[in-house]
Amino acid sequence: MCALTAFKKQMYKLLFDYIERYSDSSLSSEEKEQIESLLVPKKLRKKQYFLEEGNVCLYTGFIVKGAIRQFSIDSHGIEYILQLATENWWIVDRQSFINQTPSKYYIEAWENTELLVLPRHNLDSFLAIPSVKATFWKMSENNHIALQSRVDDSISLSALERYESFVDRHPDMIQRFPLHQIASYLGISRETLSRIRKKSLR
Repeated sequence: MCALTAFKKQMYKLLFDYIERYSDSSLSSEEKEQIESLLVPKKLRKKQYFLEEGNVCLYTGFIVKGAIRQFSIDSHGIEYILQLATENWWIVDRQSFINQTPSKYYIEAWENTELLVLPRHNLDSFLAIPSVKATFWKMSENNHIALQSRVDDSISLSALERYESFVDRHPDMIQRFPLHQIASYLGISRETLSRIRKKSLR
């Protein structure tokens, strides 16, 4: 029991460090206790779903350990990767989570994954903590910039340049996700990515 408690404390500490780093302010003991009461630890096995298409997204999750992908599947059974996420990332279908509408996406653990999960009904209380609010504001700005960069890259960069840009931004993900998923995320075919990787390695 003590070991489990220590493990949970370490999970929350990673989140506290994340919040303080983004907000440039310290959390009080009372605020930490409040956060602990609002988010709950959750484990996902590899290939286990955090969210399935057609369901309402009831939670957002902070990844403590592991890797997760968010994707949709078209009528021909082809997957389209929207997001790849690893430690210190939040995973959520934001539209479904905020509006409480059915999701178009699947969110699946690609590795055995440990998260701290925030239920939708605890969101307002979580954001009422000043450091958390500052963190989410900064995250929103960063997400907007990242989305704009991704759109710009898809319009103006070659497949090779898109891959090199991805490697520069997320070098760890090259080792964590298979080639076909990275290709889907970048909007290029697996064969094209395989070819340009060989050129990049020369």
